[in-house]
Amino acid sequence: MTSRQPTHAALWPLRFISIEAVSGVVLLAAAALALIWANSPWSQSYEALWQVRPGLGVAGLIPPQDLRFWVNDGLMSVFFLVVGLEIRREMHQGVLSDLKVATLPIVAAAGGVVLPALLYLLANGDPATRRGWAIPTATDIAFAVGVLSLIGRSVPAALRMLLLTLAIIDDVVAILVIAFYYSGGVAAAGLLVIAAGVIAVLLLQWLGVRAALAYLLPGAVVWIGMLRAGLHPTLAGVLLGLMTPASSEFGRRRAAPAPHRADSPLVRLEARLHPWVAFAIMPLFAMANAGVSLTGVMSGAAASRAVGGGIVAGLVLGKPLGIVLASVAAVRLKLCQLPEDVRWPQMALLGLLGGIGFTMSIFIANLAFEDSRLLVAAKLAVLVASTLAAALALVFGRLQAARGRR
Repeated sequence: MTSRQPTHAALWPLRFISIEAVSGVVLLAAAALALIWANSPWSQSYEALWQVRPGLGVAGLIPPQDLRFWVNDGLMSVFFLVVGLEIRREMHQGVLSDLKVATLPIVAAAGGVVLPALLYLLANGDPATRRGWAIPTATDIAFAVGVLSLIGRSVPAALRMLLLTLAIIDDVVAILVIAFYYSGGVAAAGLLVIAAGVIAVLLLQWLGVRAALAYLLPGAVVWIGMLRAGLHPTLAGVLLGLMTPASSEFGRRRAAPAPHRADSPLVRLEARLHPWVAFAIMPLFAMANAGVSLTGVMSGAAASRAVGGGIVAGLVLGKPLGIVLASVAAVRLKLCQLPEDVRWPQMALLGLLGGIGFTMSIFIANLAFEDSRLLVAAKLAVLVASTLAAALALVFGRLQAARGRR
């Protein structure tokens, strides 16, 4: 290990937690502003803003789209790129590189996906509403870390890392669900475009090109290919993130350019993009999607109530129960053990934090429902459930901290 190694890589956990904690506050403010705006006398201007067509379409490739599309499908591709980078890093040298260490968060995450989905499906027998089964399976890392930071310093460091790993595994599941369930039929022509972009990226890497801007054009080709193939275009970000070199030396000229560079392209790119995603892209996504009109919500149809009830039950009850029960089973079966300083009350806190869905849950809701009434019900339910889960986690965590000081 060189003397420069502990730069971004070694400080990543502290830096990541710090950014996400502050980002959670910004995200909450953006969501609150959108909700207030959408229910104010100026509500028409809110919807009109996101229906503006900025003229970014490329003739023959991308038809003209409104501003909400460019936020949800364009800018959120950068969010998914950072998610892909996080997964790649964890697989290379993090928790996911050691199966023994990763077993507990993997099992916990699985329980936190299966039980919420089952609770949702129990409340929604209609095929039109069943499409939302994946909405309550996600965890919003920014909000969750933000709430965790409010509990205080009594929270074990191992629990923070367990939360980060759990959220990353949740993101992996969400990506797979989006790719295989919410994407349409795959068009062969689009796959050829994706292949061309991927080959261009691999060629640049083989040549040892380190400038991030050089990968912008082939990355855009992969994004367009996803769109034309019928896959969700944000999956391009995940693919490119997973392809990013995790070593500082790569390509056919490994030794020549900066042989002693401490940080890999993966670490450097994540360090550059993470603040932009946390403080610009995610709040903008919240602004574009959290503006739910409350008019007529209480008199909604049975289908809307079933969607809302299923999501709230899944996030507030299913997430914590699924995470804790799966963890108990894994420990009892001696598949893994709890980290040092982490006890079952802390695992219960982890489960409550897992019920804060927000960003990814709303993203999946947009894919699940074309019916505007069901989509509004789903978004409102995500906001209510995430708020309830955050409040329960904060109260429970503070009580545990106070008990520990006695």
